[in-house]
Amino acid sequence: MSQVTKRALEQSLKNLLLKKPLTKITINDIAEDCGINRMTFYYHFKDIYDLVEWSCTEDARKALEEKKTYDTWQQGFLQIFEAVRENKPFIMNVYRCVHREQVEAYLKPLVDNLLMGVIREESVGMTVRDEDKAFIARIYSYIFIGVMLDWIKDDMKADPQEIVGRLAVLLKGSISDALSRFKV
Repeated sequence: MSQVTKRALEQSLKNLLLKKPLTKITINDIAEDCGINRMTFYYHFKDIYDLVEWSCTEDARKALEEKKTYDTWQQGFLQIFEAVRENKPFIMNVYRCVHREQVEAYLKPLVDNLLMGVIREESVGMTVRDEDKAFIARIYSYIFIGVMLDWIKDDMKADPQEIVGRLAVLLKGSISDALSRFKV
């Protein structure tokens, strides 16, 4: 039941974002649109930004399911782009109403998770410290998140397939090369 209520709150927020900016939406607005009381909202989320973060995380998690290998990272990243584009009014509203750092904070765990799956796979048979793997993931994460934030800032005009294809060309073999430089 908890996930159903969270999804209903998410949908109410997305409905409201079609009508007004995030900064003008109150918890009362969401609760009223959802047909619940304020305390039910607070049972699930501490504030509206907590709901926004949960929504972003859930959408991207669904997009990434089983797409965390070297062979599938491109599909996973493309699916993140598609999930963002499907929620364009929501994402653009959030992007305009919160600091860029906050949007980065929403994207970072998702991208890091995708990249760590690739790095784990690519490091099989190598002895590389976990902190070095995390460092490599962080560096590639900066690239992915920066590209995605620029795409959002540019109103999502560029073709995600082309962006991911260009990233694939740029990164081909580079994760393995980076891991081999950190072998113990």
